[in-house]
Amino acid sequence: MLPRWSRAVTQLPRLGSQHNLNLRNEFYVISRQSYGRAAAAVAPDVEKPLPSEPVVNLDKLFWSKPCSLALAPDSPLRIEEPQYAGFKHAILRLMLFYSKQSTSIRGANVVYKRIISQVDKPAIYEVFNLEKTFKTTFSLLVLHMWLCLRRLKEDGKEGVEFGQYIYETYNHDVELRVSKAGVNLLLTKWMKDLEKIFYGNIVAYDAAVLPEARQDELQNVIWRNVFSDDGSSQPNGDASRAVQAMARYIRREVSCLSLTDKEAMFSGNFMFTSLKGEKPKSETSI
Repeated sequence: MLPRWSRAVTQLPRLGSQHNLNLRNEFYVISRQSYGRAAAAVAPDVEKPLPSEPVVNLDKLFWSKPCSLALAPDSPLRIEEPQYAGFKHAILRLMLFYSKQSTSIRGANVVYKRIISQVDKPAIYEVFNLEKTFKTTFSLLVLHMWLCLRRLKEDGKEGVEFGQYIYETYNHDVELRVSKAGVNLLLTKWMKDLEKIFYGNIVAYDAAVLPEARQDELQNVIWRNVFSDDGSSQPNGDASRAVQAMARYIRREVSCLSLTDKEAMFSGNFMFTSLKGEKPKSETSI
């Protein structure tokens, strides 16, 4: 249903690196209009207010030094490739169980499990003071997909091809989520709208982390994509602190993923920063 990520990714850096404000606004308008239609189909059109008090002191979070997100060899959270011997191994080899494609599909499934583990757990909503709605969940899902796909591009063609398997897993999961939300008629139409949002957000995030981007560009993109209903207002108070904290979180995860080795990325044996375990600035060395 969606175009191949491996083809689209060759166009995104070129688009994202242009300093044409109209181009970025065009993607934003497409994304926001599509969001309005798609979100209306899967959730009641009711804006839920942010909780009045943040659960944590956001000003003190995500200042720690970036580090690899790879799981330790003895971590119980690791998921290893199944090992078989003898006749069973021979049969599975004949069935292409050990082929590069099959191995990549299994690895992509593990990577996507890491993504939804971060997005579906309550911690991310509590830390950033967000209501868990279809809109916020989808926005966070796209954000973490971008983090992984951006990192995989560092491994060249092989990384982009592996990213395609993750993208297909993501697409299937989004279809299930939309159906579960009650949209069974015109599913293809809503998926196309969500596709526009996905690529619009990817371009916006790529442009926001460029060295030449404005200092507040990432915060503006986060506000529009994750926090704001229509993008017309500006964050203030608790909302502003939450947006700034998420910008620090994103920049730190970008750096951490760059430090994460290829084996961990392709096998899925890494974990995003634990939001429950993030220490305040005063308790960490910078």
